Amino acid sequence: MQRSRRDLALAAIITAAALSTVPLARAQSPQGGQMPMADHMPGHDHMTGHHMPGRAASAAPTMPGQDAFGAIQEIVGILEADPKTDWSKINLEALRQHLIDMNEVTLRADADAKPVDGGLAIAITGSGRTLAAIQRMIPAQGQMLNGHDGWSTKVEALPNGELLTVTAASPKEVEHIRGLGFAGILVTGGYHQMHHLAMAKGEFHH
Repeated sequence: MQRSRRDLALAAIITAAALSTVPLARAQSPQGGQMPMADHMPGHDHMTGHHMPGRAASAAPTMPGQDAFGAIQEIVGILEADPKTDWSKINLEALRQHLIDMNEVTLRADADAKPVDGGLAIAITGSGRTLAAIQRMIPAQGQMLNGHDGWSTKVEALPNGELLTVTAASPKEVEHIRGLGFAGILVTGGYHQMHHLAMAKGEFHH
């Protein structure tokens, strides 16, 4: 009897060991067929265990592909979601032209920044379409930044651009201004997003 129990226990161990070497059964699809294991599915790298981009179906794409396109798309979404939007006053072309100006000033303008007492003076220059964009954007930006964090701004016309001077009384803010430089000062305050919406609604012009 004891031998028989030992034999049964040994047989159970052998059976369990044999089953552990058998590959996992493939999952059944709703249609009754077999579904492929993860390491054989399209877009799955069985060496790393990661899904490979572009090789398998995924969620709908979200990137607009171009910044100005995306900015306009965002504004259109806001306008369409607002039942109070007066479409007779909407001017998305004005916004498009402003975004072109932003591109010219941000990427094509020359910016010669020099420390001055209490801050920074930046000669922002260019020609053609870039010059026109500088003349439209920099005075408006200077006006919006005047008083921000105790800053004082002054804009003076140059033959080929604008001279933007930003100063502050606080030594900490002086360092802040100089550290930001032209690009940082240009984006300071986060005014542009609401400015874009107002422009699209026909409520703001340079």
